[in-house]
Formats: sequence, structure tokens, C-alpha cells
Amino acid sequence: MAQETVTASELDLALVNALQLRPRASWSELAPLLGVTASTLARRWERLSDAGLAWVYAVPGREFTHSRCTAFVLLRCRPGARSRLIAELSVLPEAATIEVTAPGSADLLLDVLAPDLASLGRFVTETLDRLPGITSVGCLVATSLYVEGSRWRLRSLDPAQLSALGNSVSAAADQIRTLELGTVERALLDELVHDGRLALAELAERTGTSPATVRRRLRRLTDAGVLAFRCDLAAPLAGHPVPVTLLAHAPARDMGAVHRTLAALTECRLVAGVTGPANVLATLWVHDVADIQRRETALCARLPTLTITDRIVGLRTVKRMGHLLGADGHRTGVQPISPW
Repeated sequence: MAQETVTASELDLALVNALQLRPRASWSELAPLLGVTASTLARRWERLSDAGLAWVYAVPGREFTHSRCTAFVLLRCRPGARSRLIAELSVLPEAATIEVTAPGSADLLLDVLAPDLASLGRFVTETLDRLPGITSVGCLVATSLYVEGSRWRLRSLDPAQLSALGNSVSAAADQIRTLELGTVERALLDELVHDGRLALAELAERTGTSPATVRRRLRRLTDAGVLAFRCDLAAPLAGHPVPVTLLAHAPARDMGAVHRTLAALTECRLVAGVTGPANVLATLWVHDVADIQRRETALCARLPTLTITDRIVGLRTVKRMGHLLGADGHRTGVQPISPW
């Protein structure tokens, strides 16, 4: 049976925008801000989620960049091997995100998450070596992560609604600290990477604890920067943006200004400092291909010491932080990440 076509209303877009700011807010909290009942929001969300248009899930928090490894891996493939490689890479938990790119410096762009540098090394030199069809591997290790996907916004709410929702980042998250993960914490993470809106009672039942224990452990994980929540959306809901990853070089003395300028762009989804000849990697979601040149020209005018060395255009996202996407951009399943 063909899947029902689901279109998004203005209320749907506002709901997704609200969940980008407060991913685990209750429907009763959001209802007054959006001018509808809690039951209406619950129905709307179930419809969007079932259609693969929007979903909430757990991602590594800011502590991850301090104690673990993020890398961007550029793969070149033999002609005809890419489809098979995509299927093999999609089941690997280390490959959090897989982007099919316009042929050039890479055929596939991977965001790789690993608990430490040794694990990253094994993935790059052993796991990828066993996959036939890869002709070259480039690895850019993230030295700092200034902006990541949780910061990108749909911008469907008005200023009053945004003010009422406030900032989704806890003030305690500024104080990054090491937190030892026990059995309960790991079980919670495993559940939440699938569905970040699971209720406390459901999480308690699945992890063999109580709702009060779940509440305390989740607060510890988020306050320590180990865990964050993201509301993501399919390409049609986002307006079919064109993802482009820019590789650039800037003098060390100008890195602060570069990162601040990039982070201020509404199109910006990711900004990282990386190793290699290019020391800046930024991913933008632009309106169309022509926007790439316009954005690059504007950036270079504002940042005269910034030299853009490569532009990698995404043709299709196959996997985003462990969530599998179909050709239409809708979520079709989960191959969960477990980088903790």
C-alpha cells in the first residue's frame, strides 16, 4: 500500500520550531503558546512523526567534543560501488551521518563519532579498509565544534513565542564535567537515540527503574553536557535546502572572528575547527545552488583572511545522526548511534 502523502500546515511548522527549542516540552506546556489544545498538538506530532517528517532524539552533548572524537571522513569510490557502500556504511554505528555528494573531492561525506582517538583510528584504518570499492579516504578530525545541527532553526515562530519558549540549553551545561556512565545511564541513552520524547514512565519501565530515578539521571546527563536533544525534520518540511560543506583556511589569530561570523548565519548548521590543510569546516543549508557562490562571496568580503579551499554539495542525506532517510528525505528507520 502506498504511503499517505502528508502535508505540513503552519501549525505543524510552528510545532516543529517549538520542539527545536524545547524538544521534550509537554504538549500542555506548548499548547497556550501555539493557541491550540494539548490533544491537538499530540495528534499533529503523531501524524508528522509517523510520516517521517519530524522526529526528536538524543544526541551527544557538548561534553562529547571535550572528551571524545568527532571526525569528517571523505570517501572516494569506484564507479558503480557507491550504492553498495552506502548500504554497508549505513549499518555502522560509528558512521552517524552519511551524505551522498556531487562527485569531486568526495563521493560520500561521513560524520564519524567515536569514544576516543584509538577507536576512530580503528574505524578509518580497519573497518573502512575491509569495504571493497573505496579508492581513497580523507579524515578531518574535529579540534573544536562551535555549531552543530541542534542549533539550526525552522524560524516559524514569532518573536513573542520565541521569547516565551526561551533557550533550550541549560545554564548548567556551560559547566562541562566528566560523568561516569552506569548501566541505567547507558540504557536511557540507548532508548532516547530512538525516540527522544519517550515519557518518564515509559523510560522507567524499559530501564527497570522509577520515573523519579529517570528524571534525576536525565537531569545529570543533560547538566553534565553528555546528552542533548534534537528535533530534526525531513527536507520537504525544511523547504528542500541544498546542503553545502565549505572547507576553508584562516590564520589562527582570526579563528574566533571566523567562527562567530559563520555561526551568525541563519543558513549555518555546523561549524568546526578541523585538522589538515583546511582548518575550518562549515555546513550551510542554502536555498539553491546559486546561493553557494553568493554566500561565499559575502563571507570572503567580511573575512578577508578566509580562503575557501573546497565546496562539497550534498545530493542526498542517507543517514543523519543514526536516523535513516529515504530518497524523499523522510525518515524511514533508525540505525542507532552509541558513541558514549
